[in-house]
Amino acid sequence: GFVGSSNLSQSALVDGLEWNVRISSVATPTLVRKFEAAFETYWNDPTFEPYHPDRDGERFEAAVRRSQGTDSISISGLEVHARPHQELMLAALAAERQLHDRHRNLLVAATGTGKTVVAALDYRHLAQEFGRQPTLLFVAHRKELLEQAMRTYREVLSDGGFGELFVGGEQPVHWHHVFASIQSLSNAKLATIPADAYQIAVIDEFHHASARSYQALLAHLEPVELLGLTATPERSDGFDVRELFDGRSAYELRLWDALDQDLLCPFHYYGVADNTDLRQLEWRRGGYAPEGLDNLYTGNDARARLVITALKDRVAALETMRALGFCVSVAHAEYMARVFDQAGISSRAITGQTSREERETSLRGLQQGDIQCVFTVDVFNEGVDVPSLDTILMLRPTESATIFQQQLGRGLRRTNGKAVLTVLDFIGQQRREFRFADKMRVLTGGTARNVERQVEEGFGFLPSGAQVVLDEVSRGIILANIRQSIRGARTEQVRELRELGDVGLTAYLRLAERELSDVYARGMSWTEMRRAAGFDAPLGSEEEASLLKRLWRFTCVDDPERAHFYSWLASVEGPMAADLDARGQSYAAMLLALLWPAWDGLSNIDDGLRRLRANPAVCGEIGELLQHTSDSARKLIAPLGGRLGAVPLFAHATYHREEVLIASGWAAFGADGRSPRGHASGVLWVPEITTDIFFVTLRKDEGQFSPQTMYRDYPISLNRFHWESQNATALESATGQRYINHVERGTDVLIFTRLTRVNEVGTAPYLCLGRAFHSEHRGSQPIAITWDLERPMPADVFTEASVVAS
Repeated sequence: GFVGSSNLSQSALVDGLEWNVRISSVATPTLVRKFEAAFETYWNDPTFEPYHPDRDGERFEAAVRRSQGTDSISISGLEVHARPHQELMLAALAAERQLHDRHRNLLVAATGTGKTVVAALDYRHLAQEFGRQPTLLFVAHRKELLEQAMRTYREVLSDGGFGELFVGGEQPVHWHHVFASIQSLSNAKLATIPADAYQIAVIDEFHHASARSYQALLAHLEPVELLGLTATPERSDGFDVRELFDGRSAYELRLWDALDQDLLCPFHYYGVADNTDLRQLEWRRGGYAPEGLDNLYTGNDARARLVITALKDRVAALETMRALGFCVSVAHAEYMARVFDQAGISSRAITGQTSREERETSLRGLQQGDIQCVFTVDVFNEGVDVPSLDTILMLRPTESATIFQQQLGRGLRRTNGKAVLTVLDFIGQQRREFRFADKMRVLTGGTARNVERQVEEGFGFLPSGAQVVLDEVSRGIILANIRQSIRGARTEQVRELRELGDVGLTAYLRLAERELSDVYARGMSWTEMRRAAGFDAPLGSEEEASLLKRLWRFTCVDDPERAHFYSWLASVEGPMAADLDARGQSYAAMLLALLWPAWDGLSNIDDGLRRLRANPAVCGEIGELLQHTSDSARKLIAPLGGRLGAVPLFAHATYHREEVLIASGWAAFGADGRSPRGHASGVLWVPEITTDIFFVTLRKDEGQFSPQTMYRDYPISLNRFHWESQNATALESATGQRYINHVERGTDVLIFTRLTRVNEVGTAPYLCLGRAFHSEHRGSQPIAITWDLERPMPADVFTEASVVAS
């Protein structure tokens, strides 16, 4: 076969001077498999739409006219589909509403990633649920934003007459679907609008919500659904708009994902050692004391000269540069502007003390190229919005990963003529409390150990066009800090908890900006952490220590029914086996298998429940942990279809293998019962429910799989999955025939997948994709089968798992 970009013609493939590679499935079978998998994934991607002249000719001509500026129609007539990252946002909104009954939701994503398109697509979905177009109020603070939003809604709805503007001198006539400026919705006007007049309310640029006008609007409206959109949830004045949503957001688009999908301008990040030492500065409330940083940086001429030298080394033409520098104080910003001016780099400082006129003049000068650099203290100052920014100077340490991402986001908007964003981060020796791993994860994705490996090996796995370069000194500082944070992670977490006080698990994770995996890594537990911080937890039996080390296995519980049963069963006053029906007894056995995977001497369910309840701290932690995982669940689950509806498993829920073996009836208590640890291969026939179960690890570790099996199993699309049987399975064998004729024979197929064999806390669980149906097959020993999924797999799972993405 050939891999290349030439046309499929004799001359192109044989005689032409084309960049093609001819590969052999005999000599390089693994390479051919990977190309085949990538091609299948692209071919089935709905992003690539087949063109048929009879059907699509007019659409094509209209698009050409529109690009030439000769088309006068108000909308394009093209059907708008969500891009992969937008599918994730829509799925998150659906989960918040349907799983958690939350109807005030916030979406956080960088400017330019299509938040307004998501809002319009969400409205289209809601209209389908309502059976009509519900009333809509869309609020923004500028007329051009409202005009763009109304155009977007018209495109998505294919309705050129949708919506009316309420801004400046324009007044709606019908008031059903209104795109209004916040200025138009004065207190006097609000008083004339019934609180429930608008079923759907969308507030763009929601970071303005702390302003009095927005507060009045939010207090007045009583919509069925409220949706906030913002790129900057945290503001420099300390207000975090997530507090208006119970401290959460429905979805936050990671910088890594946005870059990987080519939504933002790629960055070149340079870590530059600045010869400063912050280890003796005061640390309070999760960060450096501002006055200490101010004293260290303001007036530091040697550091300022180093900044200018680094800038000249990394930016080819300073005279055309448009830079934004983040400083620690007003004095620091003014000092840097003065030093840059003296060096011939035209600069200004914009702070909270700057007048509106001066701010607008400075930003206009930066946009037009008359000014090369603006220094600011207020990272989220609403006036600092220059899409053509091509350089960012990080002149102060940023402890918060969220704020660091928002700083980067200021320069990542795509504009004509900007090929890359240059980021200079000036790095000094830091206190042990400072977490470089959190910042670097924004740039690289992955865990702290993944980041450590990337720093060591030179960042070879970044999104296309992105680059991270560290000088030797900064590399050493960052690497030492990450290694220290990995080794001393628990000590640091205990210190954080002690400072925060006797808070619950969810509150700790939010306030300390930690992940659940930080608490449960290496077999640790919340109870042990609380005790180390000096907070009481009741003691249990001699089994307590071993049980606490297994609680990480509950971090994957993400369906409400299972979480409810596990919490109930783990409560001191919970039921015994005789109080449970068959489904409840299955859940009890599943719960016990997470704690005693090989039964470990358990004689029956009641024996296990008594031993568990002899440890009140363990029971309490299970309840608190499951409350957190339930509240954080983002996937919509559904019972298995057909004859499997009675099995206590849900499509799109996550399970450890032991839970699946018990739920399916394969493992059970008793003399004849099989142990939950009694099966380890990737295929399992369960006669109790006449079902074949496949356990699939998508990204296989080269140390554990041969090259011939590395690319056998992969999702082709949201609805189709490619899978290969074991090498010994022949097409004519009983097993092979059962696979390809399962519908006719009345048997089922269930597919469970996981991305990798292990995750941050231990052995990775599996996601239940649900029932699958034979579509086509080829070959023998192994048999390659394409399965049609009963339910489309979650968009985030497909994005992470597809061969193209990896």
